[in-house]
Amino acid sequence: MTTRNVIRTDDAPAPVGPYNQAIAASGQTIFTAGQIAIDPATSQLVHTGDVAKQTEQVMTNLEAVLKASGASFADVVKTTVFLANMEDFAAVNAVYARYFDEASAPARACVEVSRLPKDVLVEIDCIAVV
Repeated sequence: MTTRNVIRTDDAPAPVGPYNQAIAASGQTIFTAGQIAIDPATSQLVHTGDVAKQTEQVMTNLEAVLKASGASFADVVKTTVFLANMEDFAAVNAVYARYFDEASAPARACVEVSRLPKDVLVEIDCIAVV
């Protein structure tokens, strides 16, 4: 049986996006590989130069991996977002927020990196518990 509880405390900073401070979960743990904006039908990079559209493709890819493992976005307890440019934070958040209810959203880290595979603008991985 899976349990999933949102952890919140006023003794730490409130989230600045659609995520929570922590999630306590038990059950089978699924660790996804980082996903980038590759269309699985063509194996080609898509939406070069458009971080919002790349994020949509990344989330579609993550959803497919989660589904194949018997999970969904509702089961995700932690994500890591890698950005080529932190200036894209708001645009990525806008897309990301469509996939997670803010009240139960997973914990998250977001970092700017010097370079991502295939020079994409965003990469996201996640941990789910089912």
